[in-house]
Amino acid sequence: MAAVIPAEEPERLAAVRRYAILDTPPDGAFDRVAALAARVLHVPIATVTIVDEDRIWFKAQQGLPEGVREIDRDPGLCASAILQDQAYTVTDALKDPRTSANPLVHGPLGIRFYAAAPITTADGYRLGTVNILDTVPREATDEDLATLSDLAAMVMDELELRLSAMRTVQLERELRTVVESEREHLAHLAGTLQRSLLPPTLPHVAGLQVAAHYQAASRDQVGGDFYDLFPLDDGRWAFFLGDVCGKGPEAAALTSLARYALRSAAIYDPAPIAVLTNLNTVLQHDHNSSRFCTALFGLLAPDGDGFSVTLAGGGHPPAMAIRTPGTVEEVHPQGGQLIGILPNAHFAAVTTRLDPGQSLLLYTDGLTEARTRSGHMIGEVGLVTFLAGLPAMTAGELITALTGLMTGAGPGPTDDTALLALSVPPTAPQEVR
Repeated sequence: MAAVIPAEEPERLAAVRRYAILDTPPDGAFDRVAALAARVLHVPIATVTIVDEDRIWFKAQQGLPEGVREIDRDPGLCASAILQDQAYTVTDALKDPRTSANPLVHGPLGIRFYAAAPITTADGYRLGTVNILDTVPREATDEDLATLSDLAAMVMDELELRLSAMRTVQLERELRTVVESEREHLAHLAGTLQRSLLPPTLPHVAGLQVAAHYQAASRDQVGGDFYDLFPLDDGRWAFFLGDVCGKGPEAAALTSLARYALRSAAIYDPAPIAVLTNLNTVLQHDHNSSRFCTALFGLLAPDGDGFSVTLAGGGHPPAMAIRTPGTVEEVHPQGGQLIGILPNAHFAAVTTRLDPGQSLLLYTDGLTEARTRSGHMIGEVGLVTFLAGLPAMTAGELITALTGLMTGAGPGPTDDTALLALSVPPTAPQEVR
């Protein structure tokens, strides 16, 4: 029995080719999706598959025999799952006429249970599936299927990020070859690409003022500094700021990967040390890069009239807490190692609090390496001195003061600089009657 072919199969195959994912080497980001599916859903086998013209190719797999990379596009399992808009489940594959002829069912593996969620592009083409399999019949709960759908969406997000990175690299290479003399055009392109690696705006957080700034040291090179702030389902907020080693298209690609890994990890376990550990694992398994990064990752939890802050660091400069005018405290998770260098890197966390009138500043080392008119770097001591001399400020005013410091002190930053400021508005004084 031949597999049913979707009506839009030529367009679907064109979408598969667009992402250039077939026959690529193993990849840590996709391997972790398969491992996570198997662990969270308690099954022995999980896969991430792409359905080609006449085969089903495994981008990642957990629990299959060593060396299994593809199977024929036989009816029943993945080939049928891409016909569905929603998650697809088979309780007992041996008794189900849709799947009983599939070699994974009547072959040595003896698959009996199967569930999958389609990996669907923004324009509606189903590239493949994220699957879980078992050798005994079982039921899939609504929560199981929702988890599978989330994992499939994560795979699609990763494919989009990598497609964007590939296009960025290819476009920059072509433009450097063809229009090397057009520096203004190239500078505009680099700025556009850089902005695509940063959130266009920061979200509104009740009871908190937030502001950020990015300043490139070079007009025609894409840097690797990044930041983000986003909500979690439990009412807390996650934020991070980091710095990828190097510049150019490879740094841009790694920045996309780092941002995706941090946001994805926070969905399943937002504990800051766990998030940085996940990023370290992703970078360790990224065979396309030997670069590394530094980062601070934090959690904000509303706490009375202020916020509790848990911050983990990996090789990054300390955050600065401005308690009152004249009082600045380093918030430094001691001992955090560079991210992506060691397979079992150590990360540390620290907990503090932001009360009304207090601010927290995260920055990359472009700020402290900016030089004054005398040629000396601002340095951490100079930064603390500058912050201690400021009056009470909102997050936006703090960012404005720091950009003025960088641009007005002398030659300015020699490296890209990212700034993220969080401040709790002061409590209004109560009227005395």
